[in-house]
Amino acid sequence: MKTDFKFSNLLGTVYCKGNLVFTPDGNSLLSPVGNRVSVFDLSQNSSYTLPLSHRRNISCLALAPDGKLLLTVDDDGQAVLTYLPRRLTLHHLSLKAPVIALAISPSGRYFAAGVGRQVEIWHVPSVPSSTLVEGLEFAPFVRHRLHTGHHDVVQRLEWSNDSRYLLSSARDLTVRVWSVSSQEGFTPTTLAGHKEAVVGAWFSADQEVITTVSQDGALFEWQYIPLRDGAVEHDYASNENAPSSWRITRRHYFNQKNAKLSCATYHSSSNLFVSGFSNGLFSIYELPDFNLIHTLSISQQGIDDIAINHSGDWLALGAAKLGQLLVWDWQSESYILKQQGHFDSINDLVYAREGHRVVTAADDGKVKIWDIRSGFCIVTFTEHSSGVTACKFAQKGNVLFTASLDGSVRAWDLIRYRNFRTFSAPTRLSFSSLAVDPSGDVVCAGSHSSSNIHIWSVQTGQLLDQLAGHEGPVSSLVFAPSGGTLVSGSWDHTIRIWNIFDRTQSSEALHLQSDITAVSIRPDSKQIAVSTLHGQLTFWSITEPTQSAGIDSRRDVSGGRKLGERRTATNAAGSKNFNCLSYSLDGSCIIAGGNSKYLCLYDVLTGSLLKKYTVSVNMSLEGTQEYLNSRTLTEAGPAGSLNGEAGSSVIEDRILPGSGRGDFSSRRVRPEVRVTAVAFSPTGRAFCAASTEGLLVYSLDHAWHFDPLDLDVDITRASVLTSLKERQYLRALIMGFCLNESSLLQRIFEAIPLTEIRRLVKELPTVHLTRLIRLVAQTTDASPHLEKNLRWIESLLSLHGPHVKEHVTAISQELRVTQRVIGAIQTDLIRVADENAYVLDYILGQPASKPEASKAVATDGYHGVLKT
Repeated sequence: MKTDFKFSNLLGTVYCKGNLVFTPDGNSLLSPVGNRVSVFDLSQNSSYTLPLSHRRNISCLALAPDGKLLLTVDDDGQAVLTYLPRRLTLHHLSLKAPVIALAISPSGRYFAAGVGRQVEIWHVPSVPSSTLVEGLEFAPFVRHRLHTGHHDVVQRLEWSNDSRYLLSSARDLTVRVWSVSSQEGFTPTTLAGHKEAVVGAWFSADQEVITTVSQDGALFEWQYIPLRDGAVEHDYASNENAPSSWRITRRHYFNQKNAKLSCATYHSSSNLFVSGFSNGLFSIYELPDFNLIHTLSISQQGIDDIAINHSGDWLALGAAKLGQLLVWDWQSESYILKQQGHFDSINDLVYAREGHRVVTAADDGKVKIWDIRSGFCIVTFTEHSSGVTACKFAQKGNVLFTASLDGSVRAWDLIRYRNFRTFSAPTRLSFSSLAVDPSGDVVCAGSHSSSNIHIWSVQTGQLLDQLAGHEGPVSSLVFAPSGGTLVSGSWDHTIRIWNIFDRTQSSEALHLQSDITAVSIRPDSKQIAVSTLHGQLTFWSITEPTQSAGIDSRRDVSGGRKLGERRTATNAAGSKNFNCLSYSLDGSCIIAGGNSKYLCLYDVLTGSLLKKYTVSVNMSLEGTQEYLNSRTLTEAGPAGSLNGEAGSSVIEDRILPGSGRGDFSSRRVRPEVRVTAVAFSPTGRAFCAASTEGLLVYSLDHAWHFDPLDLDVDITRASVLTSLKERQYLRALIMGFCLNESSLLQRIFEAIPLTEIRRLVKELPTVHLTRLIRLVAQTTDASPHLEKNLRWIESLLSLHGPHVKEHVTAISQELRVTQRVIGAIQTDLIRVADENAYVLDYILGQPASKPEASKAVATDGYHGVLKT
């Protein structure tokens, strides 16, 4: 079995905190999720997570105007520069202080960061492009200028359209106008007049008007006019030497009672102003007349950030407390994207049979179904009134079972997406474990408040029996894939093997040294894997109930210490153990996770540790750091354990000594990193892990990355386009594979004519065959050129059939994608033919026209359209 699994995507979390950013084309949205960044492609309905990971939660991010360079900054002021098209990290920079505001200039040459009370302007390294006028700048970061003058933290930065001026908004109730470079006659200007902290300030399209807005809902418009105190406007109308300054020309107020303005944005080209409030309401106004266009409430919690795309049609809204992300088309008043993750910890997960969907159950009482390919949540069930602890699929049919702390086990129809059966016990119990018979006729559940196992009939919903034998709470239940055998683990230090379909319903107890935390059965139903509270991993035979192997995993699972823990990470192994296990598809490996930051992959036969995956390096979580930093220790304890709400700018969020005000339900402790569930996909090519940060997807990485050994100085984007213009298609395709730019490969693929396909495939070196199969499969799935794509597939399989057959294991993923695409084409053609059967019969039944007036029926090689 291959073990080179790598991080692929992060599901279950769509927005945590920070600012949202649209790409220049407006079709993709970048959202910070913890210490990572997720990219949502709104046109292709898909999402992915960048491989970069910070040491702290990301506080702000900025994207260059060309959409290639992404700059992210975490809570400690550590900045990471990423090349977005290749998802590669280029450089790290320490700004040495927390950063709240970040902005890249429209020219792409500078970026500004609000470092505490100061504004720092840095040079941005240039990237090769056709529009680059000056030479390449290879220095990573060079500070250009430092501005001081604010008396409180800078909250927002905005550039002018010509990248010459900069606006900084701070909590000191002022807005300051800075110049990037020294200019004759220009002095930094302070705009004062607001009564509360300024949320933002923006230039108009002609840079003649500055719009500012504060938390109390006051919006001011400033203009540079020749007026002074006590003067009349016509006194200086004809005098060019009249004194001029920025003055308030208009005042507008939102008048939202019991709500503060939390975020805002301004689209200068269309004069749209969007404001978000702490009560979950957002409004769209047209400036300068302040005409209300639209108002909508999205939740009861506050809106933390708003972004608007380049065209001004789509609005992105993020609510951190609910983990909600919305993209709203205000003209059609419809949702483009509406996603919300679990706002409580995930307890269990299970793969669907086809491997394209994952179901998660969480403490928030919700059951969500995620599409692995798109990364989006497609269905949410909210019928449970308490936390959902377990979920299982029936092997036959599209039926999902869930167990909850509300005392019910529910069965869901995943075709109609409804709850069709509810099972309950005679007494009020909180179910914590669940198992479903492979035939789908029987469902079993166990509880932490009872030692009995309850069995129901799925068809009738009646309680069939209660299995008694354990002396402690039942912690884990699992059915053997062959059926008929139920294995249960309990806190009474025993596991029991039940034959529930026998008349006697006998059980055999296997004794261990400590409490059972997890049980898993190998796919061939011959072996049981058991994890205990003391960190032991043991393997038992089902046919002969004897222990066949054992692993002392305490040293493997240990690692990471809490902020206030006195023991080091290496000595804290006594508190670490596995609480979830999953066998691989062939049963040769087993993966385990628990209250640790590590996932461990073991070889079942030898008991050796094959690989160790780090779930998170986010230092904002408990249990991720190996050593404590003495510089953060204070007289009151570690700095990270102190209440961080004292510096909040909103009065309602401040916790004052002796004050009874505030939200007592808000989190006062840092979440601890842990893995609550893990499962291999039915294909064996990926596995999912439910952690504190969300649903982590690891897959076998077959993507072709940038390979410098295949390059020389002549292979550039310009040389590829030149070869394509000269109709050297094979050379252009091979150079495109070396550069591996998706947009460039797509352009080459579309430019190859239909008549050159077979010759190009025949002359293609076999080393590039796998890349071409993958490119053809991905293009066929989204391209309308039906006949051309089928010609590609037919040429590849007919000319390189022996090579494909010989290396079928290495290119199995590409072949599966190709097979799925061909099946989808077949389904679409059958549907089109069935829908147009009568039309075709009518056309064929028409009398033939005269020979001299008839024209040959031709088929377009790209669209398959009949022309007469």
